[in-house]
Amino acid sequence: MATMRADRRAARAAVRADRSGSGPVLDERVPGRFPGAAAKFALFGEVLLVGLLVVLVGALVVTLPVALAAGIRHLARYIGAEDSRLALFWSDVRAGIAGGSVIGLIAAVIAVVLVIDIDLARSGFLPGGVVIEAVGWTGLAVLAVSLLIAAGAWHPRTGWRAAVRSVPAIVRSDPRGLVFYIAAAALVVILTWMLPPLLPAALGCAVLAVVAVPERRR
Repeated sequence: MATMRADRRAARAAVRADRSGSGPVLDERVPGRFPGAAAKFALFGEVLLVGLLVVLVGALVVTLPVALAAGIRHLARYIGAEDSRLALFWSDVRAGIAGGSVIGLIAAVIAVVLVIDIDLARSGFLPGGVVIEAVGWTGLAVLAVSLLIAAGAWHPRTGWRAAVRSVPAIVRSDPRGLVFYIAAAALVVILTWMLPPLLPAALGCAVLAVVAVPERRR
């Protein structure tokens, strides 16, 4: 009886490993492209974990770019069933913290200027306030999307300068993908505005979107 129970447990473990992509397959077939995404609930948990890590590392605001970049690389490794230890996440943070903080500072200054312009436009003190407000919101959207794309393009070997310079080329090569990046940025804003505690989940979903958008064309 004990042997039968042990065999059943081993069979269930083999099925779980086969479905999740973490172990050998039970039947001969072509492996999935994203074995780490086979277990949907586990993937959801990893997305939430990444969102929490991004909030933790990006709490200083200027460190948000490196937090996003490290989270994107971690989730990409997880979905590909590669080595996704948290130690590698922190290694990416250390590798990109210097340049990422500069990018974050520049982005924060631009965001503050745009928010002030929007506030002044709404006050009625400036002529053409409607146009100025529209330009301000457009600028914030461009800034947010550019930050997501640059974070997705960052690599420890090439650095932040190459990542930022690659943003226009990435947009030109995939105009439809730009819509998904805009939707991801809007999701973060809307969910956080509706319920601030949803910020980690929203950021985790944005990270997942940055990982998924380039892959959908393949």
